[in-house]
Amino acid sequence: QVQLVESGGGLVQAGGSLRLSCAASGSIFRINKIGWNRQAPGKQRDMVAIITSGGSTHYADSVKGRFTISGDNAKNTAYLQMNSLKPEDTAVYYCNADVTGPFGSKMAYWGKGTLVTVSS
Repeated sequence: QVQLVESGGGLVQAGGSLRLSCAASGSIFRINKIGWNRQAPGKQRDMVAIITSGGSTHYADSVKGRFTISGDNAKNTAYLQMNSLKPEDTAVYYCNADVTGPFGSKMAYWGKGTLVTVSS
């Protein structure tokens, strides 16, 4: 089993910054990719940013140029630096990871989410 624990959410004014962290622990051989999704009230859950084990990154168009995803392989931790935040960034942010276990099995895992609220 693998656990993903997010932290760093909170309340910030428009234009401000927050940094989210996602720490993975458990039976991990390799994190193939890890990323962030978000879900605003009444809306579907959408991808925000992904980083692969090779360091490739992919962003939703709505956050390009404002958000940066990074990873620390030694700590099995991913970070999402969010700058120039807008009220429409308000959502619960979920960490998601595609993990290869010690015996070669691959599974996807989700964290419980952290709330980001951007006031206007």
